[in-house]
Amino acid sequence: MPDFPSLIRRTTARIGAVVGGRSGRSVSISGELRRYVDATWTREPPAANALRNTTAALPDHDMQIGADQGRILYWLAGMLGARNAVEIGVFTGYSALWTASALPEDGRLVACDVSENWTSIGRPAWQEAGVADRIDLRLAPAVETLDALLADGGENGYDLAFIDADKVAYDDYYERCLRLVRPGGVVAIDNVLWGGAVADPDQTDADTEALRALNHKIATDTRVDACLLPVGDGLTLARVR
Repeated sequence: MPDFPSLIRRTTARIGAVVGGRSGRSVSISGELRRYVDATWTREPPAANALRNTTAALPDHDMQIGADQGRILYWLAGMLGARNAVEIGVFTGYSALWTASALPEDGRLVACDVSENWTSIGRPAWQEAGVADRIDLRLAPAVETLDALLADGGENGYDLAFIDADKVAYDDYYERCLRLVRPGGVVAIDNVLWGGAVADPDQTDADTEALRALNHKIATDTRVDACLLPVGDGLTLARVR
């Protein structure tokens, strides 16, 4: 098994060197720099690119992860040798496409969502990418699906989990994913910086408070080795001990 903590430290050090320079300050990746990063590093599959562009035209397009995050999920799944994964929050299926693409032909991604309308947008792209048979879409409240997986003997049976759904329920998802994901596997959590709101004491809405509490919990959680990548809206990677 790869030395995951060491690999993450080396990877985050490289990221810091790229975006922080000698000063250690992060730069905003936008404009020409964003186009350079996307062109150099994302290498989107055609079906993923088409789905991202389709989603970008929708009113709630900001719920979709970026191509850089999709590449990270793909890389993680491949590095872990993932065969079984779980995703909470599918939206139009872009992140599911990336993750499923890294699984073997007999792999399975349990994809949890409650919207037939949103997820139906992604199904043709899954078919085009040749990964539809690896995605087990469950349209039900995610807690119910996760509890059913646990009741069906799924504890320690998954290699990777990705959480990107309703923020108030993040802690419920995190706790269940810690049971589902095997030691050495990873729980990835999106939107942990929440547009900077988590660092603003004046922001006390339910979503911000839930994310702030979970960030503190994971940072001090002895059950995991965790780091935060300043990608997108903040991506936490928690390796299960």
